[in-house]
Amino acid sequence: MINTEKREENIRQKRKIHKRVNVKIDPENYRYIPEKKRVDYYDDETPHQVAVYDRVSTDDIRQTTSFELQKKYYEEFVRRHPNWTLVKVYADEGISGTSMQRREEFNRMIADCKAGLIDLIITKSVSRFARNVRDFIGVVRDLADLNPSVGVFFESECIFSLNDDSQMALTFQATMAEEESHTRSRSMEASLRMRLDNGLPLTPKLYGYTHDIEGNLIVHPDEAPTVKLIFYMYLYGYSSKQIAETLFKLERKRYYGTINWTANGVTAILRNERHCGAVLTRKTFTIDYRTHRKRKNNGERPQSWYYNHHEPIVSHEDFIAVQHLINNAKYKNGGVLPELRVIDSGLLKGYVVLNPRWSGFKENDYLDAAYSVRSNESSDEAAEELFSVESGSFDMRGFEVARSELFDISNRYSVTVSAENIVFSRGCIHRFGDCSFAEILINPIDGKLAIRPTQETNRSKVIISRKDRHLRIPRSVPCSAFRETLFKLFGWNTAYKYRTIGTLLESGNEFACVFDISDTEALIKPYMYQTDDQNDEMAPFKAPGNYIRCINEKKSGEFGKQYYYAERSYSALQNQSEEEWKLYIDGRIVDGSLKLKVTDFSILRAFIDSELQGLEMEGNEYGT
Repeated sequence: MINTEKREENIRQKRKIHKRVNVKIDPENYRYIPEKKRVDYYDDETPHQVAVYDRVSTDDIRQTTSFELQKKYYEEFVRRHPNWTLVKVYADEGISGTSMQRREEFNRMIADCKAGLIDLIITKSVSRFARNVRDFIGVVRDLADLNPSVGVFFESECIFSLNDDSQMALTFQATMAEEESHTRSRSMEASLRMRLDNGLPLTPKLYGYTHDIEGNLIVHPDEAPTVKLIFYMYLYGYSSKQIAETLFKLERKRYYGTINWTANGVTAILRNERHCGAVLTRKTFTIDYRTHRKRKNNGERPQSWYYNHHEPIVSHEDFIAVQHLINNAKYKNGGVLPELRVIDSGLLKGYVVLNPRWSGFKENDYLDAAYSVRSNESSDEAAEELFSVESGSFDMRGFEVARSELFDISNRYSVTVSAENIVFSRGCIHRFGDCSFAEILINPIDGKLAIRPTQETNRSKVIISRKDRHLRIPRSVPCSAFRETLFKLFGWNTAYKYRTIGTLLESGNEFACVFDISDTEALIKPYMYQTDDQNDEMAPFKAPGNYIRCINEKKSGEFGKQYYYAERSYSALQNQSEEEWKLYIDGRIVDGSLKLKVTDFSILRAFIDSELQGLEMEGNEYGT
């Protein structure tokens, strides 16, 4: 019964559809409008405003010949179609097809299409149009979306972009063109690597040098003195800007024959290792074959150094010294090579002066300097400690002298060190009085840090306070120049802050604040807190302040130093002679601080004077 009703309903529905589809049209009330004729490359009867695009990827003379022949071919090609009008032949010579950035003629052609000047583009192949799939598909679709649409005919593939069945073929051809470019890029990369790593470094054109018939670098007699002058002036203390102004006044010609020197141009010469006779390969590398974007090589690609590769203009030591100066210019280094100084006597014996604007000294340099004034006994051999107690005195073994940081430290001598800066407490600032200049010293062997007052003329000075009305308040001391070295010497984590309580040492009018790194507490943000117990269900830690105060795990069972060890250190200070108590002894220069034999100051000055030929220089305290 149900099946019969359903079948009859289906029959009725089919009759309705049949009647609707076979409806009769009343010719008096109906008019048909045909579609416009579509743009078709194969239609010679429709007028077209035609552009021809051609591109060659190199400046090779053989490609130039091909370039000119293609232009003539397509001009004749357009003339064979009577209804076509040639707007222009757009051509990019010596430009890669993987990027749109430098293809000026291509971009001009697209702009003319959008302006309605062109409705048909003729090009040899997909690879000539673009080798980047994303750019290719995007441009073709944008042209098709214009009103009126602009079609592209690719002659080699015989594909017209406005045909409905062309999209898959075009996408496939564009992918093949991009992959061909990728393969070629990898082949060139492999060839370059084999050349660079097997004794054939590239030596392109360079100011100060020319090439012999075999392509080797030889010193250019007219340009070399200018290169030497640039290096000597920078070593002498002139800035890149001052050197550029001097070369302009001397009318020294640049590589391209102009005299418009810039600070960046001077720095580029100072940075080029080939001026000292060496060659460093692969200083940059291409990160994307599509965009051709380059990046400085910081270990992502292999490199090779070739020393004594050709005749130098300046010594290797002078070149290295200049690199140190340039690297430290951002720390406001005074333009001279600093000297590593160590205190060789007095209470601060073994302390090394910390240069706040120089990153060239590393951990080993400070350690070597500190060891250079110590006895020959190994620092790792701890002498046996014996303590005697008089009859009737208390035996204080097992008792500890509590650490100062366990008590109120608001007015104590303390220092807080972070990855960005160093801040000395109000207690330190109050003791320094009106003196805002201090010298920072470190003892990397004993793990100590100290500050003492100094003069404004001291090149190693830092400013630890500033005046606010009638009071002096702490001032942050930037430590970016020596941060890495300092944290490594003391075994610190750059993610934390560290605070240490200090001790005031005084002798007459001399004083210094000494901070023991072994008694340092770490200040960490609450969000950095975590437990090693994976099953710990403790709620997130909430600190009473902005930081959680933490101590070294090894000292978690102690309150301070053992009584007799602390007593021994106090007794040792009391037993110092007057000479040993000296706190203002200037540090002596460590032999071979930079291990560089830089050209002597007098030689630098004599050469500069001879080259300047009486030209007066202004604004340089080191110049003539």
